[in-house]
Order: sequence, then structure tokens, then C-alpha cells
Amino acid sequence: MDALDGWTRSEHTDDVAGVPTTHPVWRRGTGPGVVVIHELPGLTAGVVRFGEELVAAGYTVLLPHLFGPAGPEFNNADVARVFPRVCISRELTKLARGVTTPVAGWLRSLARELHAELGGPGVGARGMCFTGGFALAMMVDESVVAPVLCQPSTPFAVSPARSRDVNLSPGDLDIVKGRCSAGQQVLGVRFRSDPAIGKRFETLTTELGDAFLRVELEGKGHSTVTEHRSQVAVDAVLEFFGSRLR
Repeated sequence: MDALDGWTRSEHTDDVAGVPTTHPVWRRGTGPGVVVIHELPGLTAGVVRFGEELVAAGYTVLLPHLFGPAGPEFNNADVARVFPRVCISRELTKLARGVTTPVAGWLRSLARELHAELGGPGVGARGMCFTGGFALAMMVDESVVAPVLCQPSTPFAVSPARSRDVNLSPGDLDIVKGRCSAGQQVLGVRFRSDPAIGKRFETLTTELGDAFLRVELEGKGHSTVTEHRSQVAVDAVLEFFGSRLR
């Protein structure tokens, strides 16, 4: 059985770095909207299963498919094949500091469209690993009121400065800080011992203060709600969405 059976496929088009760009989007459910951004190597079955948990909890879930395969279980062969393509993609940041990933504009457009359709206070967004910081970048748009950062890992933490960077331009960070000062919140989830996160949780606490809600899991792991799924993490995400979207 295909992991995406029961999901409806469409497409969304918007500019990425000035170039009209189209990506598939999978949809399922009813209720407030949540955009779930997949991790490397792509839209894996684990990501889809997490989306189905949100559907069961009463949300309209969009799964944009930005790169890699769609539907298979996670495997290292797909990571090895997809990673070089991701590294040369013009849509995604990997090492640059103080830069918002270019695909953030496309994701904001998707969120605006969903909010315009569903109404309510806004939509949720959840990024993970390579895309962890993308949910924060989406918060620049007022349609996004519940951003969740699961193990945000870019820019790659290969130097102290990069390990502290939150994948936002200074201007976008100022907008996020302003929204937090006005009452918005950001949820971050990670395994405490995960080196891929670097020091960016500390940066987010410094920049956002009490508006940054931290869930830090004990033990070894990386993918907090998919391959190394923690019920504590899943419950925290569901509680956060419930408090912000309903």
C-alpha cells in the first residue's frame, strides 16, 4: 500500500528567488490548517504517518513535496542520492549565515492560500531537520501563527557561528521578534544530545525569550516525530497546535 493513498495531490506555484516554481502538495483532513515540511531524504512514509496523526487530531494537513522521493520508508540510499542535489539547489540554504532560505517565500504563499480558504486565527507550520528553520521563516507572514521547529539543522553546524545561526535574514528575524513581542510563540523540539542542532536553541532563547518554548528529549536520536518518534514530542506538538489554532 502506498503511504500517500487517501491523500489528494495538487500543485502550488509561486516565485522562488524570482523564478516561478511549482511543487506538488498532498492534502488530507478537515479543521484548522497545518503545513508539514518534510526532512531529508524526502516525503517519507514516516512524515506521512505524522501527517496522519494530525489528520486524526482534527487538522487539514498539507504535505508540500520539495525534493527527493515521495512515499517510501526512510533509507540511507535515498539520503546518499538526494543530498548532493539538495546541496546545489537554488531554493535551499546550506551554509550561508544570516540568510532566509529562498523557498520560504513559496511556503508562505502556500500558508496564505490555506488560511484564506479555511479562515480562523491562522495556520500551523512544522519543519524538521534540514527544513526545521523553514517554519520560523514562514512566521514572517501573519497567516502562520503556530511554527514548530523539530531538530532545525541548517545552516550545517560546521563552525561555531553556523551552529548558532537560525536560518533567517536580520530583517526577517526582526519581524519574528516583533510578532513574539506581540504574543506569538514558537515551539522547538530536539534531542538534547543531538549535535546537528548546534547552539541555535540558545540563540532562539536569547532572541525570542519566553516566547520560544523548548522541548528537549533525553537519550540519543534526531528525528523527533518520525524515525526516532517520541510520544512526548508528538504530544507537545499537538498541544501547541491546539492552543494556537483552535
